[in-house]
Amino acid sequence: MTIRPVTILGEPVLHRRADEVTAFDAELQAIIADMYETMDAANGVGLAAPQIGVGLRIFTYKMENDDDVPERGVIVNPTLQVGKISGNPPSTDDEVEGCLSVPGVDFPLKRAEWVRVRGFDAEGNPLDFEATGWFARCMQHEYDHLDGKLYVDRLNPRYSKKAKRVAKNLGWGVPNLTWMPGVDPDPFGH
Repeated sequence: MTIRPVTILGEPVLHRRADEVTAFDAELQAIIADMYETMDAANGVGLAAPQIGVGLRIFTYKMENDDDVPERGVIVNPTLQVGKISGNPPSTDDEVEGCLSVPGVDFPLKRAEWVRVRGFDAEGNPLDFEATGWFARCMQHEYDHLDGKLYVDRLNPRYSKKAKRVAKNLGWGVPNLTWMPGVDPDPFGH
């Protein structure tokens, strides 16, 4: 297992649709092991393969939930059925989201409170479960990465403008920017 650098907003792999996994082989197992190691070192609750520069439809997660789903897992080639998203403005107290690829920055974002997730585990066995609350948010966030979207792409106009200003001030939006979990300071202060 290897901790890999986390790509930052602007890296091309983050902004395009990831490819389907076609083989559940040793190479896939090695990628998943590295994803878990990187997610843990980064103190993340989720990590999508594009965030470590791998353009495949895989994400890992580590989150307690009330949905009878293991607290730690991987989903390969997921599909997502998303519940209704409220038209209300996002709460600045209860709906603030961050991302390892937008390190140290967070903004309020409205998400669905329910999703149905289908896909496969690391060995190719089918998965099918429902997620609610923050666990549903995590599933939506990681799934978005596989379609080339970051949470900042979904912000309302007010917060989108702020996010673009922050990215510009930090020099993001260009290729080859990364940070190294366990080496660089934790951008979220864990």
